[in-house]
Amino acid sequence: MNNRSEWMPLAIVIGAMVLLNFLNGDFSNFGEWIMRQLLALPGIVVGLSFHEFGHAIVSDRCGDPTPRSQGRVTLNPAAHIDLVGFICLFFAGFGWGQPVEVDPRYYKHRRIDKFLVDIAGVVMNFLVALAGAVILRFIAHGSSAFFMSATGGAVIEIVQQLILINLVLMIFNLIPVPPLDGFGILTQIFNLERYSWYYKVYSYGFYILLALIFFGVTDKILTPGIQAVYTWMFHTIIY
Repeated sequence: MNNRSEWMPLAIVIGAMVLLNFLNGDFSNFGEWIMRQLLALPGIVVGLSFHEFGHAIVSDRCGDPTPRSQGRVTLNPAAHIDLVGFICLFFAGFGWGQPVEVDPRYYKHRRIDKFLVDIAGVVMNFLVALAGAVILRFIAHGSSAFFMSATGGAVIEIVQQLILINLVLMIFNLIPVPPLDGFGILTQIFNLERYSWYYKVYSYGFYILLALIFFGVTDKILTPGIQAVYTWMFHTIIY
């Protein structure tokens, strides 16, 4: 992801969507809604932190000193949470962390290393979701009475939210529209920077993404994508 200032129009659009949901009564039972969001909070913090850490650690290993000099090669959420992106994820269901600054001039194999950096965030989200599925497997096959209690039920909900939120972050960031990671991944695979239209698409990509979100196209990508991966995890790992 790119500079935080580029995300401000997106925050405005998402804010309008949240307001519309509020007017439609989606938050009518605010107490129940806030409880669900609090149970999702660990998944949000972990998902954003691991995603940005993935970008930072891979760029660092590829020879770029920028992330380490800025204190980003860490899992400490304080280094990665972007307030606007966090609020959007909390209220609208998708968001972003503080973008990791990288300098590809340090890479020995620029396209390969940049590809690895771009894909690292979504890979981390997949691994976190996978770890959550393994935890659910132990819970599902265990016989502990704890998980039959209200507290145990809350633990199960937190783990489920951990899985779902990381799948949201993974699939949303794989959408091949700048400034998302998916566009960077395709750029390195097909060397798109050699084409004259690349820079024009990149300059307008953010507004294309806004339009896709506003008209619900991203939902049509997220929903089946999340369902497909979660179903696979459910049948191959959890049960």
